[in-house]
Amino acid sequence: MKLIPRPAEPGEFLPENYFCRLSPGELFTREAPLEVDLGSGDGSFALAMARQFPDRNFLAVERLLGRVRKTCKRATEAGLPNLRVLRLEARYTVEWLLPHASVSRLHLLFPDPWPKARHHRRRLISAEFLRALSKVLVPGGDFLFKTDHEGYFEWATDELALSEHLHSISWDDESGELSEYPRTDFEAQWLAEGRLVHKLRARNLAG
Repeated sequence: MKLIPRPAEPGEFLPENYFCRLSPGELFTREAPLEVDLGSGDGSFALAMARQFPDRNFLAVERLLGRVRKTCKRATEAGLPNLRVLRLEARYTVEWLLPHASVSRLHLLFPDPWPKARHHRRRLISAEFLRALSKVLVPGGDFLFKTDHEGYFEWATDELALSEHLHSISWDDESGELSEYPRTDFEAQWLAEGRLVHKLRARNLAG
């Protein structure tokens, strides 16, 4: 029986070949800084960023189809041509699909912390992931990470300290742009519960 490919949702990006690294022009036809929301959930953050920065392109990456459809629907209703959605696993997207030297900022917000010690190997942030990330970020591009899990924050800090190309920098800069960083629904909920949110920002020095 021949499988019929699922038709793309409005605003969804379906690669022609999932086993070949993309070229920048495949994601967006216009040239603009590209930002990636890795593990975008219900799309709230990506949607807010696309509204706030219409001069940038945004790619929301999410594995669950229901969330992909919800984000696509909301982006279409809001008239956001600068936002596309990719249904794919986060690690694979960075390590095998995104074009090299194409991403100006990659956002990883509240990923699964896999708190049990026997599950730590499943955490997204690892030496291999950071090595791949340094290749897809442009020189001077930023990696922005948030978590409410102190153990995962310490883990990420240690992994970044070992990276040859990604170096931790202050979250805030002179532009003040990140002071108005949109909150995810998870972040708003956890802050309301009094939880502490940990933030990391790293700059890519590879060139």
